[in-house]
Amino acid sequence: MVKTLVVIPARYGSSRFPGKPLAKIAGKEMLLRVVDIAKKGTKNTDARIVVATEDERIDNFCKAHDVECLMTSDACKTGSDRVCEAVKKLGIQPELVINLQGDNPVCPPWFVEELIRAFESDKTVDLVTPCVELSWEALDKLRESKKTTPFSGTTCVADKNGYALWFSKNIIPAIRKEADLREKSEKSPILRHIGLYAYKYDSLFKFKGLEESCYEKLEGLEQLRFLENGMKIKIAKVDYGSFEGMSGVDSPEDVARAGALFAKYGEF
Repeated sequence: MVKTLVVIPARYGSSRFPGKPLAKIAGKEMLLRVVDIAKKGTKNTDARIVVATEDERIDNFCKAHDVECLMTSDACKTGSDRVCEAVKKLGIQPELVINLQGDNPVCPPWFVEELIRAFESDKTVDLVTPCVELSWEALDKLRESKKTTPFSGTTCVADKNGYALWFSKNIIPAIRKEADLREKSEKSPILRHIGLYAYKYDSLFKFKGLEESCYEKLEGLEQLRFLENGMKIKIAKVDYGSFEGMSGVDSPEDVARAGALFAKYGEF
């Protein structure tokens, strides 16, 4: 049995950026970069990597590059919907299902490794997802960005054992006596959530069988459905290293930005 299944949702028909997964970044298609991340991040485990798409152009591209690909419905609303459909079509039951978005070619492969490591250390969890401890400088930048785009950037609070208590588009927790904390530590107490998910197999389908929850609707955050239904989310703390500040690709402008960052810092 495959222990870890990595599903890479890759939708061609993006309204903001059609054909996005096949856009080239520093001479290499974005989708191939994400496949490489999956391969590097799972090199120490029994893993299978599958692209899930709604478009034959991506399917044909994958075949030409010897990448396993599944056609999924164009009706899938979210990446997790496409992941569920892909798992059902494969007809397998891996221990862990990782949702690695096809438009995030700047996700360090060690993030994937940390998700697997966190799950291996505690298989009672339903979901593992990464967070970054923000530096004070990064927190200041997040606060500034929220003045114009208040729903960009998600933060998280966790208990002493590393289980998520809550996620929000607001910056949580509030910080009293911040000036004192800044003098004592280089890191702020704010955890920024990274949109990468590793589901226990049974938990993935339980999650999809649940109705959209109250706070999920208000915040627009799927992971709150887990918490509102008493499911356990483990936080894997990660560090971008020199790649801090990189994020997914949402527009043609982001392609150039990502290419410049690879040129500056090199490949993963």
